[in-house]
Amino acid sequence: MMKLETLRDLYVEQLQDLYSAENQLVKALPKMAKAASHAQLQSAFQEHLTQTQNHVQRLEQIFQQLGTKAGGQTCHGMEGLIIEGDEMIKTKGEPAAIDAGLIAAAQRVEHYEIAGYGCVRTYAQLLGEKQGQSLLQQTLDEEGETDKKLTQLAESVINLEAER
Repeated sequence: MMKLETLRDLYVEQLQDLYSAENQLVKALPKMAKAASHAQLQSAFQEHLTQTQNHVQRLEQIFQQLGTKAGGQTCHGMEGLIIEGDEMIKTKGEPAAIDAGLIAAAQRVEHYEIAGYGCVRTYAQLLGEKQGQSLLQQTLDEEGETDKKLTQLAESVINLEAER
């Protein structure tokens, strides 16, 4: 575990945590897509997988700019969120209700990521890391858009089907 002395130390530590989170999500999203029964939800998970792979690349770019390594940290928060998602994947029952549960699990992940990216984007701004700030803002915007898409899909289709 790294020793935190400065905001830069915290910035790097939090970036490493997000890097771990995103890599865990790259492994989890194909399972969620496969478990989803609704085609639009499958597509949303596949689309977010592509975005998540881009998020990993952006983080690697930031680490390269900082001259520090990407790994070395395990995001235990994401581990827990993925376990909850795995439990929903294994649940038996009505497909529409399970899809609604998958959206709930995915939105927990999105909110977790939004919180993390919001913090590191602010650290980058304070530290004068303009390019890092820009890359992190791109990711933060995409995470917010994904959350909105999932909400729209839940409210317009999936939850209504699960209600029947």
